[in-house]
Amino acid sequence: MKQYDVIIIGGGIVGLATAWQLQQRAPSLKLAVVEKEGSLAFHQTGRNSGVLHSGIYYRPGSLRAQNCRLGKEALERFCTEHGVAWQQTGKVIVAIREEEFSQLDLILSRGQQNGVRCEMIDRDRLRELEPHCAGLKAIHVPEAGIVDYPGVCEKLGELLQKSGADIHLNCRVDRMEQQTDKVLLHCSSNVFEAREVINCCGLHSDRMARLSGQKLKERIVPFRGEYFELQPDAQHLCRSLIYPVPDPRFPFLGVHFTRMVHGGVECGPNAVFALAREGYNWRTINLRDLWESITYPGFLRLAARNWKTGLNEIWRSLSKAAFVRALQRLVPEIRAEQLTSIPAGVRAQALGLDGKLLDDFLILRHERVINVCNAPSPAATACLNIGRIVAEQVTVS
Repeated sequence: MKQYDVIIIGGGIVGLATAWQLQQRAPSLKLAVVEKEGSLAFHQTGRNSGVLHSGIYYRPGSLRAQNCRLGKEALERFCTEHGVAWQQTGKVIVAIREEEFSQLDLILSRGQQNGVRCEMIDRDRLRELEPHCAGLKAIHVPEAGIVDYPGVCEKLGELLQKSGADIHLNCRVDRMEQQTDKVLLHCSSNVFEAREVINCCGLHSDRMARLSGQKLKERIVPFRGEYFELQPDAQHLCRSLIYPVPDPRFPFLGVHFTRMVHGGVECGPNAVFALAREGYNWRTINLRDLWESITYPGFLRLAARNWKTGLNEIWRSLSKAAFVRALQRLVPEIRAEQLTSIPAGVRAQALGLDGKLLDDFLILRHERVINVCNAPSPAATACLNIGRIVAEQVTVS
């Protein structure tokens, strides 16, 4: 049995950032990260669009707003210090119709309250920034950027191991046993002992929380985000980041254009209900995951209220032409033949019994286990600050 002071479950960006912050805070702690896959950043982090969010969308005073601002600054410093690729590109949030103006005004107000450098611009200024973009007016966010999130994870893993932490890959936690003075993790053929455990399992965070004994009404319901990439001859159509005005009913930001840090332009994602928590295409079906989702009262309430939107997302997933039409609202010159399908991602989105998607971080403690139960976007941008907050909850003496 291997013994540690703290074990972090989950080798994505939030788990690794938490381990690193804990190591900075208490260098003498014996730490380990356990990850069920054969590599770090295998799921959400490795399939992220790479955007460094500014914090403009989030409710002032919320954990998302606070963590995004502080986390973005911390991540930019980290990347600069450790040679991880990142770039400040700027971003425009574009209103196509007059009916979107009120929502655009709300976003601008939130951004200003959150301390984001942003301004409302007219059509002429929009065309100066993004010559191929349609729109009546927009918000310009100069400080938005892009980053190599898998590269961040690679560097965090390297720094952790250099400082004495262990990283165990291909190590799935099947059972958790809380005792008076320790926690036992049963992982495949191994058993690990820790004084405290931190659950950063993303897509499986609710299940791991329940293994810890946490009473949790919320449930992770998977939504797949599908992407296309622009062919080289069409990449000039996007200079930076081009976003639509988001639907205020959902935490998703709508299909958008993202210039990537290592070159190229991605288009997407949509938000389609996935048939498995790791369902990166329609062919991947997990009956347990699917049954848990469709029998959960919160999902049934969400589906009853938003079935038309859900069907539209499914149609846009099945029809490339429909996806292209959504993109053409922002950049009318886009053509289907200029788009190549690339791997999708799945969001770990917590849903409440009331049928509402949780729009903030949810971090709960049950005895010796800290459960990061919901870490939606901008969790990757905010990872270092989320990690700091979680690390401060650990007993280090």
